[in-house]
Amino acid sequence: MAKDTGMSVEIAQIDVQKVPRQGSLSLHVADQLEALITQGKIPVGHKLPTENSLCDSFGVSRTVIREAITHLKSLGLVETRRGVGTTVLRSTTIEARPAERINPTTVEDILHVLELRLTLEPAAAELAALRHDAEDRQELEARHEAFIKAHREKSQARVEDYEFHYAIAKATKNPFFRSFYEQLNQSVIPRAKLLSIDINPAASERYLERVQEEHAYILEAILSRDAEAARETMFQHLNRARNMYAQYRER
Repeated sequence: MAKDTGMSVEIAQIDVQKVPRQGSLSLHVADQLEALITQGKIPVGHKLPTENSLCDSFGVSRTVIREAITHLKSLGLVETRRGVGTTVLRSTTIEARPAERINPTTVEDILHVLELRLTLEPAAAELAALRHDAEDRQELEARHEAFIKAHREKSQARVEDYEFHYAIAKATKNPFFRSFYEQLNQSVIPRAKLLSIDINPAASERYLERVQEEHAYILEAILSRDAEAARETMFQHLNRARNMYAQYRER
């Protein structure tokens, strides 16, 4: 663990940009802070500026700042302690992989499915943002809460992950998106193909934290009817998964 120097970086010392109104606000903030940490502009052992300072500098609410810091914690970059603040632990992210190893054939199956999903699901998220109704909103929120509950209970949340994405497909009001998800069923979720013996519990926990956060960004965009952000956050979610699973080819 990094030594806490007790020093806090003042917001005037770092270069941040106001967050644009389109897209996931918390993702914009998290990306800027992550870059500042990995580039050493906020050194290991130093504290982030206060929430109020970050709110003023980025032009966002306290809730957005807290979501962004949660994302940084899932990457292993920072820790938050009551009465102390948020301290930088390291300048490189911790790789969050759900398994120690994956059979090469399984890796190829996972990558093929993710390739297919990347061509369809960003569009589905965009349509869901434009077309969802009150019933869809309730269902999407319920599926997200079910994922959070399953994760809290140390489950792999495979069913809950599937049902969240299925709810998005239904919210498009296009029966073919719904049919696509029904035909593939839980096989669209990469973790459904992993053997329990191969799963690394600690790394999987970090991985699921990240999935949960990315679902929150997608949900935020859809419910805000921000079609562009819904498409982009879904693409980022699936593309990060594809890039992570592709690394198993190289091992």
